[in-house]
Amino acid sequence: MRNALHKMNPSVKFLLITVCMLTMAFYFDPWTPLVFWGGVLVLQILFSRINWKKWSLFMLPFFITAIGYFWTTLVFSEDQSGIVIWSLWSIEFTETQLNQAMSLSFRVLAFSSLSLMFALTTNPVTFVLSLMQQLRLSPKIAYGIMVGYQFLPVLKDEFTQIGQAHRLRGVGREKNAIQRLFGIRRVLIPMLAGAVRKAERAAFAMEARGFTGERRSSYFHVITVGKVDAIIVTLFLLVLVLSCTNKFWLG
Repeated sequence: MRNALHKMNPSVKFLLITVCMLTMAFYFDPWTPLVFWGGVLVLQILFSRINWKKWSLFMLPFFITAIGYFWTTLVFSEDQSGIVIWSLWSIEFTETQLNQAMSLSFRVLAFSSLSLMFALTTNPVTFVLSLMQQLRLSPKIAYGIMVGYQFLPVLKDEFTQIGQAHRLRGVGREKNAIQRLFGIRRVLIPMLAGAVRKAERAAFAMEARGFTGERRSSYFHVITVGKVDAIIVTLFLLVLVLSCTNKFWLG
């Protein structure tokens, strides 16, 4: 069960996360997203082998965004009703402003933790295959996405090679940002031409192997829904219910 989130059916995981996000969108108190965020972190600790250093690095921009939302909402909120709980120079902060600011910042953290959980525990190829098998995604779209995903490392290598070729031919590096912005076309045009040629070859190869875009009745790599999915869905729904009913058990 330590790898349960990694073994979970990607389509089920995607639908579960979508339901959780839509539910959280209708709650505007600060404690519901806070409790839910804490529950999601506990489930990730128990049922995944996420690299937490990488997780912290990816979460850092969201933490900064949450702090920005907190401060701007606290200072510029239109609804300034309620008890004044703090004052700074000539600015007064009310309980309503604090609740709104905390609600927005905790919601950012809850949504970002769900998104990162999906990204760090899901194989993109398995996700596309699952969409095709469980959610009936068109094979034309599915295989197009998979081919595009496989091209990303190739494009990165081509970008490096073109840059090295320019340096070997004596093309100097632009001094300021504006010149570099206009000079990047020397790299983008060859990359675009190479990408078109590779896409054409991939299309010919798929046609030669009998790809028609029609749905198949059987697959070499079958993605199933099992007990692990049922357990994780139950735990997430339990966390969601506890978060939404926090007023009853927190008082």
